[in-house]
Amino acid sequence: MRSVLLYGLLLVFLTSCLFKKKEVAVLPVADEQQLIQADMAFSALSEARGMKNAFIEYMDSNGILLRPQHFPILEAEAIDFLISQDDAAFTLTWKPKNAVIASSGDLGFTYGLYALQPKDQDTVLYGSYVNIWKRQEDGSWKFILNSGNDGINP
Repeated sequence: MRSVLLYGLLLVFLTSCLFKKKEVAVLPVADEQQLIQADMAFSALSEARGMKNAFIEYMDSNGILLRPQHFPILEAEAIDFLISQDDAAFTLTWKPKNAVIASSGDLGFTYGLYALQPKDQDTVLYGSYVNIWKRQEDGSWKFILNSGNDGINP
């Protein structure tokens, strides 16, 4: 009986040695300030190079856009949608009010107010927005969902 138990334990040990554990990259702990900085950099790029370029740069490959009068625009279709937009007539900027990161450290969201400034008008249109972010393998953040509501009067 004793030898059967020893052989059983030896078999379990040897077979466990055959399976190599998957190496998982350990990223530094993320905090809300990092996510706010990512959202602010996203807005700064929109101001400097245009909304279309900024959204394409900061959208995850599985990103989703929620837009008025549209079904959710998913992944490659979202890129095609962005490419088709003409952003030459306006500047879009925003400022995050808050960020929250999941305890896992790989998902988070930001929300705040945006300002849409037509280039030939003094009127500024305001709205609110939310971005849901996914942390990339290199530690950077890209949004996986973006949505906004117009009509805010700050």
